[in-house]
Amino acid sequence: MATIIECHNVWKLFGFGAESLLQQHGSSLTLQSIADANLICGVNNVSFDVEEGENFVIMGLSGSGKSTLVRCLTRLIEPTGGEIRFDGANLLRAKEQDLINLRRHKMGMVFQHFALLPHLDVLGNVAFPLEVQGSSKVEREKRAAEVIELVGLKGRESHFPGELSGGQQQRVGIARALAVNPDVLFMDEPFSALDPLIRREMQDEFLRLRKVLNKTIVFITHDFNEAIRIADRIAIMKDGKIIQIGTPEDLLLHPETDYVAEFTKDVDRSKVLTVSAIMDPPDIPYTQNKAVSAKATIEKVALQVLRSNQAVDVQNKAGEWVGTLTPDAVLEVMVDDFDGVQ
Repeated sequence: MATIIECHNVWKLFGFGAESLLQQHGSSLTLQSIADANLICGVNNVSFDVEEGENFVIMGLSGSGKSTLVRCLTRLIEPTGGEIRFDGANLLRAKEQDLINLRRHKMGMVFQHFALLPHLDVLGNVAFPLEVQGSSKVEREKRAAEVIELVGLKGRESHFPGELSGGQQQRVGIARALAVNPDVLFMDEPFSALDPLIRREMQDEFLRLRKVLNKTIVFITHDFNEAIRIADRIAIMKDGKIIQIGTPEDLLLHPETDYVAEFTKDVDRSKVLTVSAIMDPPDIPYTQNKAVSAKATIEKVALQVLRSNQAVDVQNKAGEWVGTLTPDAVLEVMVDDFDGVQ
């Protein structure tokens, strides 16, 4: 897959003299030097890539720098140093008009607090970015109606934001971001203001839309359970720095620091670990039971394997035999005692 976002050695320092301090020290700049200069470090020498079609989640506790980082990626905040490439173009060298065009046509943004225009109805809110682009009223209302239906709000086009529930308002925000058919969707804690039941519903809706649209998404959250549910890869941040990047399964099985391990310790492992992580190698004879997918989570196959009371074959996407899964291996995960996880 093509790389759509490239982020290399990006810094964001707040305060007078930030650029000169970074130029003086370069990549050897320390948090102590930043503090001594009475500056605040928002983003600390961050590098990563995002592939086309990937759901890349940036997570960390409040103050970790995740929201500052995503604003640097869109240049809503100017980075102090480093390089950001968007679809091959150097974003930090983009002229003001080029940057405006990128935001209007290639980037969609969804925020925690909805940011809907209260004097516009649902149709008007969703059509607004198309109006900014200069689309005709007929064109923008047609497109707005399409994405309103896509997010499950058909029939509420004439409702105003104050007449909608929190979940419905966030659907409007998502529809507005999708209206311009962006290459990348940036979502900054979009569900954190919702109550738990609505939040779960919106996560389900997010997963459905992602499957339908296959968009590249940069998603910010402080909730690891939310991150592992929706991410292809997760970047964990602390003090403005990325501590570890990996798939949910990588982070669960191979945390590189105590900080990462702390995030993963209370996770329901059966919902994260896949069959391929705990299966036996393919040197055991075939079984007579219905095979399970190597990519399936343990949660999804546990009942089948435990009921079989014997080993079950594991197949890859091509239907080839790649291993065997035993009830004992499943039980070890279910009781949180899988070797290598604890």
